[in-house]
Formats: sequence, structure tokens, C-alpha cells
Amino acid sequence: MPIEGITQPEMLPVSETLRLRKYDGNHDFALFWYLDPETVWLVDGDREPYTPELLNKMYSYQDAHGELYFIEALENGRWIPVGDVCLSADDFAIVIGERSFRGKGVGRAAVSALTGRARTLGWNRVRVSDIYDFNAGSRRLFTSLGFREEARTEKGRSYILSLEKE
Repeated sequence: MPIEGITQPEMLPVSETLRLRKYDGNHDFALFWYLDPETVWLVDGDREPYTPELLNKMYSYQDAHGELYFIEALENGRWIPVGDVCLSADDFAIVIGERSFRGKGVGRAAVSALTGRARTLGWNRVRVSDIYDFNAGSRRLFTSLGFREEARTEKGRSYILSLEKE
């Protein structure tokens, strides 16, 4: 169980054309995203493409430590995976793997949905452990949703969003 004592939903609706589907162990299609040097640069700060073993290791870790979902978009009557997102007690990770879906509000909608999920679970905060300084898109996304800089990291900054009522 990823978050102790909590049952992860199979599906979280985000909008009429976006949803979050619980990770089910099948991720071969996602390797394409992590072979893209630009995507890997934004995620890891280097351009070394993932191997199937590394992708499996990443997803296994995220699935064991949080709620891991694939972001799916409705296109031509079919749900297609366009990215992944993981909510855990100590980190929030998101990747829009399909380039054509970047900059179109998909990340914002997914982060908003999981921030709402964290509120429902009674969490008092959500944290992003590291956004690299060169990843302007992620910085804009999270700060536009109320996340504030928490601390400097080796390559960037961590961010936090308080979920406590004022």
C-alpha cells in the first residue's frame, strides 16, 4: 500500500478530457518519454536516457512511497497516457511526457487535482523536493498554484504548499 492506511483510487477525474489512472505496473509505453533528452534534462538535470531497468526502478520506488498515476487525456474517444504524477508525503513529481501536451494546462490540472486529494486525506502540506533552476516551466506551474520556496537545493529549490486553513 503506497500511503499507509489509505486506499488509492483506481481513477481520479480531473476534467471531462483529463483523468489520473492508478499505476498498474504496466509502463512500457512511458519509456519513449524518458528516452527524450529534453524530458530527462527537466527531470534529472542530465540528458542520459533511461533504460527499461531504470524506468522500472523509478516507478517501483514511486509506487511504493506514494500514489502514482498516469495522466490520461481523452483524444478521439480514447484515453491516452500523456504523463505521470506521484504524490507522496515528502515529494510531488510530475512529468508531461508527450510534448504536444506541454504548456496546455495539463500539469496545472493534474497538480490541482492531487493537491485536492492531499486536502481530502487531511494533509497539512504538500512538498516538491527539488525543481531545478533551469526548469522555468515547473517553477511557474507550482508557484502559480501557491507553492512557496522552502529551501535551496544543489541545483534548484524545494517548494511547499500549506494546506492548513487560515
